Amino acid sequence: MEKKIKILAVGDLHGDVGLVKKLADKAKKENVDLVILAGDLSLFEQSLENMIGPFVKANKQILLIPGNHESNATIDFLSKMYPNTKNIHGHYFKKGNLGIFGGGGGDAIIVTPDKEIFEALKKGHEKIKNVEKKIMITHMPPEGSISEFSGFHGSKAVAKAIKEFSPNVLISSHIHEAGGIEEQIGKTKVINVSRKAKIFEI
Repeated sequence: MEKKIKILAVGDLHGDVGLVKKLADKAKKENVDLVILAGDLSLFEQSLENMIGPFVKANKQILLIPGNHESNATIDFLSKMYPNTKNIHGHYFKKGNLGIFGGGGGDAIIVTPDKEIFEALKKGHEKIKNVEKKIMITHMPPEGSISEFSGFHGSKAVAKAIKEFSPNVLISSHIHEAGGIEEQIGKTKVINVSRKAKIFEI
């Protein structure tokens, strides 16, 4: 039997160094295998210092995607700068029987068209479609999710990707008020982490 993989997922860090240090300590203490950062590491592309370093120091594998506060180029740059750090926007990561794919971007500040988000998810999924367990990472929650209670809309592309790719888990963020909300959409457990980090095993 494959060993379960322990994950810490969070988003919307927005340059909050204190929170990052706390979470890096938690990741170390809880002995997680992977750290997932679901976009909006920065505030308007500023204050990116120490957003990744503490997790690297804690010796963790980090997967990240852009939000709507930073471009994909910025996330690419960060993933090249730090060891064990991978931008999975339009890409994938595989560990044992688990495949993770992602599509970042949002609908404000730096706007990523829905079509582009879906294409990124499709491209990443293609590489891991035959694995036993799948996690999809997006910045935007899906259209029609409970997170929309806040008045902010979810993404049609993410809703379409849930339907087409049936991941076991979707990690999203973006809507701060919805941090911590979990729901089931089809076969997918949808977790809006926002700034409320979630540790889970799969």
